Amino acid sequence: MRWKWLAVVIMGMLAFNVAASGTTSPYGTASTKTRSMPVLNTVFDVSYDDPKKLELLYDFVRNTRRVTRGKVVIVTHGPELKAFAKENYKEFRGIVDKMADLANTGVKFYMCRNAMKMAGYRPEDMHGFITVVPFGFAEIAYLEYQGYQYINPTPLSTKDIGKTK
Repeated sequence: MRWKWLAVVIMGMLAFNVAASGTTSPYGTASTKTRSMPVLNTVFDVSYDDPKKLELLYDFVRNTRRVTRGKVVIVTHGPELKAFAKENYKEFRGIVDKMADLANTGVKFYMCRNAMKMAGYRPEDMHGFITVVPFGFAEIAYLEYQGYQYINPTPLSTKDIGKTK
């Protein structure tokens, strides 16, 4: 029982000292860790509510690929797939051109036939760098079975976080 009270008193004193000193870093400074990375094959699981979020995917893939240096597959199975439809090229030209650029560097694009069909599209409606697969989730599972590392790139940008003042 005495130890508990002693611990409470010590913690209180520490908290008071931090508050009294006005310091903003009572826990020190973050460390940096580096390591050599083996070559890793990756599969990106993409299902975005807005096709414009594919802009962020482009940077995610490029930055990750620089480090992993392996094969990359993007499996798309959400509303973003409409950006890949030929009829929408004018609207999504910038994004599609970036995705085609990735495809030209060896990134594979797989699209879920079920999602595509539910959205009212057929394989011939899509750009030529797309490969339609029967089931998006099953394709991801198969790629993981083959040793690909799973990545779910949440389409949130950190560029606007900024420091607090």
